[in-house]
Amino acid sequence: MSHTGENEQGLRKIVDLTRFASIFILLLHFYYYCYVAFEQWELKSTITDRLMKNISNTGLFHNQLTSKFMALGLLIISLFGAQGKKDEKINWKSITAYLLIGMLLYFSSQLFFKLQYDVQTVAIVYITATGIGFLLILAGGNLLSRLIRYNLGNDVFNSLNETFPQEERLISNEYSINLPARYNLKGRVRKSWINIINPFRGLLVIGSPGAGKSWFVIQHVIKQHIEKGFAMFVYDFKYDDLSKIVYNWLQQNKHNYSVKPSFYVINFDNLSVSHRCNPLDPNSMNDITDATESARTILLGLNREWINKQGDFFVESPINFVTAVIWFLRKYADGKYCTLPHVIELMQAEYDELFPVLNTQPEIEVLVNPFITAYQNDAMEQLEGQVASAKIGMARLAAPQLYWVLSGNDFTLDINNPKHPKIVCVGNNPEKQQIYGAVLSLYVSRLVRQVNKKGMQKCSLVFDEFPTIYFNNIDSLIATARSNKVATTLAMQDFSQLKKDYGREQADVIVNITGNIISGQVMGETSKLLSERFGKIMQDRQSVSINRMDTSISHSKQLDSAIPASKIAALSSGEFVGMVADDPLEKIKLKMFHSEIINDHDKLNAEVSNYRDIPAVSNVTQQQVLDNYYQVKIDIKRLIGEEVGRLKKEMSEVNNLDNLK
Repeated sequence: MSHTGENEQGLRKIVDLTRFASIFILLLHFYYYCYVAFEQWELKSTITDRLMKNISNTGLFHNQLTSKFMALGLLIISLFGAQGKKDEKINWKSITAYLLIGMLLYFSSQLFFKLQYDVQTVAIVYITATGIGFLLILAGGNLLSRLIRYNLGNDVFNSLNETFPQEERLISNEYSINLPARYNLKGRVRKSWINIINPFRGLLVIGSPGAGKSWFVIQHVIKQHIEKGFAMFVYDFKYDDLSKIVYNWLQQNKHNYSVKPSFYVINFDNLSVSHRCNPLDPNSMNDITDATESARTILLGLNREWINKQGDFFVESPINFVTAVIWFLRKYADGKYCTLPHVIELMQAEYDELFPVLNTQPEIEVLVNPFITAYQNDAMEQLEGQVASAKIGMARLAAPQLYWVLSGNDFTLDINNPKHPKIVCVGNNPEKQQIYGAVLSLYVSRLVRQVNKKGMQKCSLVFDEFPTIYFNNIDSLIATARSNKVATTLAMQDFSQLKKDYGREQADVIVNITGNIISGQVMGETSKLLSERFGKIMQDRQSVSINRMDTSISHSKQLDSAIPASKIAALSSGEFVGMVADDPLEKIKLKMFHSEIINDHDKLNAEVSNYRDIPAVSNVTQQQVLDNYYQVKIDIKRLIGEEVGRLKKEMSEVNNLDNLK
């Protein structure tokens, strides 16, 4: 309602009248209790005495405090209508000092009546002390009305204003990942839950080094999925940080599986703890598209700069060449030599022997023909451009320990086979990540094609430091594997890593298609992108306007970022922001969170200290590894020799027939 001049003037008159009544009662109090002194000062009359007698009959002066409280009450009422100019320099300390000293003088002044002085002196001291106390209370009250009540300086970083309600219910199901947490809501710390009830829509875990991705999130994903009977594949970038957790937790929870799963490890550094597995297992390669996908994965993993050049002649040609070699070995002797080591060795054969041998398979004639044509036309520069880049890249994998692991068949990659579920950990080495990463990329590619099928057991794929391997069509896995109960967890340090290794377009698709996201401290473009993804919330705003005549405070509400980029960049270790996805039958209204995940550090450290090392699979000797290495070479030499001999024999028979004709 607008204030008219008449209303303001009327209010001022009421305030003045109330304050005058307060002062009048205080003067009557002085006259009544200091009557002897007023009598000696000859400040009395018959009329005043009669008036005071009538007033005392009301009970106002039955006790000294009664009239004082009455005067103080009227003073306080008058102060409610005070409208002094607001001043930002006024603070609570000065107001409190005025009021406390004023109250002390006002109510303790009656002690002066006990002084052993003449009546007039005591009266003067009493009236002076009480009056000063009354004036101090009046001054403190006026200052209180001029105090600016705002919180602009109390919340420097707008932290309280950017808090919002979060999910406090525990919503659990047979697939969910539930992380206990606590969050701040308007200054109050409350307990909450991060409920990832549908991990099949993908989980993206982001955070700079030290943000706590593994300690606060990934290890709980592994543990809870093992407890719920998931088959599992874990890419352990820094072996054996995660693999040891997987192994020990599996030993404690085998009873949760209807069919006990087998545990396997792929590790190229310590062959004694590593199983052997052929990613190009002929039984899993049903058509030539499997060979094409394998060739693309291994070459793009070895040459990351090719990822953004897919479709170019000098990128597709090496891929076609490797595809031809893989499919030839798949068809030759029913896949007897269909392993990556044999592929590498066959690629190194001389052109005049290799091309005729490859051309014996009708299915790859169309792939081999461009190379044969270039060779026959003596276009060696073109041929080297087509083939040499593949040979050079693949040659980096020609190591005895790689051959040992890649040429065995201890297990197959159908980890979610209900009859034979598996839990597989593959270990990388940060110092050799470019070489190992390319091979592990092939394992991942072949595994995904086998697990993404209907009617299989629920399984969980966990990738630590995901950008260090190349997995083509990861977006298709997240998009299509949901109905096949395949949960994918991707951990990385920053989106920029993904863009560097996968290209901007594919990185954007991976980030945008993931339904669940948990982020620790990240900076730059990543924090801005996340802030935009989390959206805005309604926040209170205050502004103070001070001029010569008046001071005004404005309050408003406006939509602003729920979690600004600067706040994401300043998260502490163990503190995460994010958003979860829900199901049609299990709705989560409060999907967004900004909380600190609660870990029982003492319990976790005790568990880690009791973890057993992963046991050795076999005592592999260096001689065994070298024997296997040379055996692969011998196999290829024998294959080429037999095929070349067969071709020569056929040619000889053809020539003899021609001569007879």
